[in-house]
Amino acid sequence: MKIEQVAMLARLNLTEAEKGLFSRQVGGIIDYIDKLNELDTRGIGPTAHVLPLKNIFREDSQSVSLPRESALLNAPDRDNGFYRVPKIIE
Repeated sequence: MKIEQVAMLARLNLTEAEKGLFSRQVGGIIDYIDKLNELDTRGIGPTAHVLPLKNIFREDSQSVSLPRESALLNAPDRDNGFYRVPKIIE
């Protein structure tokens, strides 16, 4: 895939200098991936994290919620007890 195609998909307008720079950078990334592909990874299982993770979250518990009027107190615009936000999808 060419840099122009990637830029078009990302909706980017690139200058010729940026196209050259990004082509070299992407080429370097692909070369590095090719180098990693040379490693023998047979017998190594897939991992999501290299370090063991532990859940540090507290247990869920029920508590009294913030009253609606307090939650909407600083809302710039509200409608029927809800936040009113600008439409972003056409």
